[in-house]
Amino acid sequence: MSDTADVQATIDALWVYPVKSCAGVRLQEAELTETGLLYDRAWMVVDADGEFVSQRELPRMALIQPSFKMGQLVLRAPGMLALHLQLDAAERPMKVRVWDDEVAAWDMGDLAAQWFSDFLGPGAPAALKKLRLARFDPEVKRASDPRWTGGREAGTQFADGFALLVTSTASHDELNARLAAAGHAPVDARRMRPNIVLGGLQAHDEDRVGALRIEAEGGPALIEPVKPCARCPIPDVNPDTAETGTAVNDTLRGYRADARVKGALTFGMNAIVLEGDGRLLRVGQRVSGDWRFD
Repeated sequence: MSDTADVQATIDALWVYPVKSCAGVRLQEAELTETGLLYDRAWMVVDADGEFVSQRELPRMALIQPSFKMGQLVLRAPGMLALHLQLDAAERPMKVRVWDDEVAAWDMGDLAAQWFSDFLGPGAPAALKKLRLARFDPEVKRASDPRWTGGREAGTQFADGFALLVTSTASHDELNARLAAAGHAPVDARRMRPNIVLGGLQAHDEDRVGALRIEAEGGPALIEPVKPCARCPIPDVNPDTAETGTAVNDTLRGYRADARVKGALTFGMNAIVLEGDGRLLRVGQRVSGDWRFD
C-alpha cells in the first residue's frame, strides 16, 4: 500500500448476491474473479420468456435468503422448505435476457422453477406466476459498457452491468443522518446492495477516486470505479419485510441527483476488475488510490 496515495482505506464489508435481486450474503472473505466476486449474480430468476425479474416487480425476492454450505447454494424463504442446489450443477441450456443483453445460460431444472414460482407467484402479475432459475454460463462473455470502461474489456455475469459495486461506510452514514433529519428510520447497507464497502473515506469519496489497489492475499488486486450507480426503487424495499416505501429515494433526491448520468439519483460506484483474478479479498485489507481528475 502506497503511503503517498491520496486515498487510504480499508475493506469494511464484503457482500455477494448469488441470485440476482434476492438477499445478499455478508462474507469475511471472497475470491475476486474477472467478473466480480465469486458467485455474485451467478443465478437469476426469469419469466417464461427468459426475461429477468427483480424486486422492482417482485419485492418478495428480498426475503429469499441464500447461504453456502458444503458445495451447495441453499435458499430459504418464509413458509418454504429449503432449496439445495449444487454449486456446479445445471440441467439444460436456455436463453435469457438481462436488460439489453441476450445471453446463453443454463436452466436449473423443474424443482428450482417450482420453488420460486410457489414462493413468488401468489399475488404476482399473471406473466410472473411461472418462473425459472437460470445459471450464468462461465463460457459466455458478457461485456460491460465500453463507454464507461474507456474501451477496456471488462465483464460481468448477471449484475446490471459491471463487475462490482463499491460504496463506503461514510456514505451510508451520511444517508442515515439525512433520513433521521427528515424523521425517517435508518437503513443498513443491504438497501444499496454493495459488493465492497470501504472504511476510512469521507462520504462519497468513492465517486472521486481512480483505480484502487487492494492488498489482497496472494498479491495486490486492482479495481477501478468507472460509473456512478443510478438507483432504482429497490433501495426502498425493506429487506426484512419486503414492504415498499419512498423515504430512501426521496432523501437521495435532495442531494444525489448526478449530472454524469443525466440527473439520475446515484449512490456508490460501479467498478471493473483490472488485475487480481483469483486473489482473496478479506475484511480489513488495506486499499489505496489517487483522486481522479477527468
